[in-house]
Amino acid sequence: MTKQANRTKSGLILPTDAEDAAINRGIAADPDTVEITAELAAKLQPLRRRGRPPVQQPKAPITTRIDADVLHAIKDSGKGWQTRLNEVLREAVQQGKFKAMG
Repeated sequence: MTKQANRTKSGLILPTDAEDAAINRGIAADPDTVEITAELAAKLQPLRRRGRPPVQQPKAPITTRIDADVLHAIKDSGKGWQTRLNEVLREAVQQGKFKAMG
């Protein structure tokens, strides 16, 4: 009969004392091993930032109502339709088609 493995509540199998000692001996013998001290841990940074990179001019989410046929035509233009719509609106603003009220 074999001995039941030590498991955590999440099902992780813990090494026996002999296995743990063998693992630690392997770590100690590895010349590339670096012990992570509290000082070193404080200096560690993520390999990359999660999410989208920061931009100088972030886009603002909006909710608006557009005629269905116009929206279908824009969406049917394919992937990147929101970027193209933004470009059309930007061009209209630059051409003076929109004027500030007030």
